[in-house]
Amino acid sequence: MTFSTQQQAEFSDLLKQGLTKLSLPLSEVQQKQLLGYLALMNKWNKAYNLTSVREPKDMLIRHVLDSLSVAQFIQPKTYIDVGTGPGLPGIPLAIAFPEARFYCLDSLGKRVRFMKQTCFELAIQNVVAVQSRVEAYSPPERLDGVLSRAFASLNDMVNCCRHLIDDTAEFLALKGQYPQDELSELPDDIQIVSTHSLDVPFLVGERNLIVLKKRV
Repeated sequence: MTFSTQQQAEFSDLLKQGLTKLSLPLSEVQQKQLLGYLALMNKWNKAYNLTSVREPKDMLIRHVLDSLSVAQFIQPKTYIDVGTGPGLPGIPLAIAFPEARFYCLDSLGKRVRFMKQTCFELAIQNVVAVQSRVEAYSPPERLDGVLSRAFASLNDMVNCCRHLIDDTAEFLALKGQYPQDELSELPDDIQIVSTHSLDVPFLVGERNLIVLKKRV
């Protein structure tokens, strides 16, 4: 199922406005890849229930632009996106940063199949889709950061993912409201590097990025 000409124009315009608000200049090819990802997610969602967000316009705002809101904190390095679901934030960030590498990890086969098909159809070459529980996964190379927008708590994130990275890498957690209680409950060997309020275009609600690191 593809979008109508009117929908394509609407979503293209909304994406361009969002990228401008994020100060994220992407090429026409990258924008087409993002819109292609949106179309595939909308198509597969009807049969595979990849996300509870049903309307493609809401997917564009709450998934694609939300994922891209952390772009200023991404470098040309190697990341793992844990609990990625249909590839969020990993796939939008991979499109925006083709020089970086993203391992997108999820335990459900249907989500991993969707990610692999998406990367094939859209010629995204810097994503590795992995089906595994995070506790059981051993990365094949050194990772520079752990990304997550799905873990229930910061404590869960660092405890489940600490084996994935060394003490030079970072945890980057996308959260809704500022998680003051969660920050106060972090293990003693985890330090707060920085916290950032995110401005997601067209999204009503609070979003924050929490950057953590192992203490040396």
